Amino acid sequence: MRLLQDQIAKQKLGESLIIQTAVRILVPFIQLFGLYVIVHGHYSPGGGFQGGVILGASFVLLALAYDQKFSMKYMSEKANNMLGNAGALIFTGTATLCAICYGGMFLDYSALDKLIPLGPIGWRSFGIFVVEVGVGLAVMSIMASLFWVLGSNGEMDEGL
Repeated sequence: MRLLQDQIAKQKLGESLIIQTAVRILVPFIQLFGLYVIVHGHYSPGGGFQGGVILGASFVLLALAYDQKFSMKYMSEKANNMLGNAGALIFTGTATLCAICYGGMFLDYSALDKLIPLGPIGWRSFGIFVVEVGVGLAVMSIMASLFWVLGSNGEMDEGL
């Protein structure tokens, strides 16, 4: 009982042990669901944008329940920038492979059949999957960055 009272006394104004515990339990499931939406986006409703928003929202939720520094421990600003750039590179790299390297049209995945013969239908499915992953990474990164920058007034030291 004394340990719980000490923990409550150390908390800053506006923090809630119940909310923080619930967020810590929920965030891994939210992120897993975001990955599910990205991965199954080419078969069912969802995709890279929706999954990226869900993943980005998990970092926003961490920042709201704790603070921005706590949220940035799980994904630093440098890692966030690298993931966003990797997502854009995956998208544009797939388009470049299709259009320039193999003579197809922009994001015509069946042109990649010259690379590895999976058949045009197999490459269309795989190409859409690759593009969805790239879009998901980019959207997650942008959403987290927007919240961190706007919430800290551009200082990136302490958020809302």
